Amino acid sequence: MTAILVIYDIFGFFPQTLQGADILAYSDSASPCQVFIPDCFNDNTANIDWMPPDNEEKQKALGEWFGNAHPPTHLPKVNGFLEAAEAAHKGIKQWAVVGYCWGGKMTNLLAGEGTRFEAAVQTSSAMVDPTEAKSVTIPTMILASKEEPKDAVEEYVANLVVSRHVETFGDQVHGFMGARADLADANVKKDEFQPHLDALVWGLDLLGDV
Repeated sequence: MTAILVIYDIFGFFPQTLQGADILAYSDSASPCQVFIPDCFNDNTANIDWMPPDNEEKQKALGEWFGNAHPPTHLPKVNGFLEAAEAAHKGIKQWAVVGYCWGGKMTNLLAGEGTRFEAAVQTSSAMVDPTEAKSVTIPTMILASKEEPKDAVEEYVANLVVSRHVETFGDQVHGFMGARADLADANVKKDEFQPHLDALVWGLDLLGDV
C-alpha cells in the first residue's frame, strides 16, 4: 500500500484540509491510499482570523506564534510519525508527502538526501528558497498560487534536478488548497478539488500500485 503523509498549514485540522486528504485517500478506488495527518503543533495552531495580517495586532500575533513554528525544529518528529503509522498499518510499502503552505516548506526540507519519501507535493509552499531545490532528491510537484513570489518559485523550479510537475493557479490566494479555501466560491472549489486529483494521479503514476 502507498501511504501519504499530509502536513497541514499553520491552521491545523481545518475542514478544507481534511477534505483534501479524503480526496487523496478515496478518489482512486483501484489504488486506495492510506492518508495520515499528524498534529505537528499539538493543537497550538495559528488563528485563521490573523489572515490576512493587515494590521499591527495581527502581525504581532502571527509573528509571536511563528516563534515556535520554525520548520527545521519540527523535522525530527516526522520519523516518529512514520514509525507509528507503520506499526499500526503493516501493509505500508512506500510513502509520499503532501504539504500545504507551512507544510509545503516542510515537504521541501523532507525531500533531501536519505528521505523516506518517494514523491513530494508542495502546494502554496511558504518561505520559498530557490537554493534548497538543489538538495531535493525525489520527484516533486509544485502547485503555486498568485501570492507566492513568482521569481522565487521559477528559480526554485529551475534549480530542481529531479522529475517535476508545476502548475500555477494565477487567480487563487496563498493557501487555496488548504484552510484558506473559500469553497462557497465555485472557482475556488474547482481549483481546490482538481489539483488534489492531479497530485494523486501524478503520484500513483510515479509510484505504481503496491
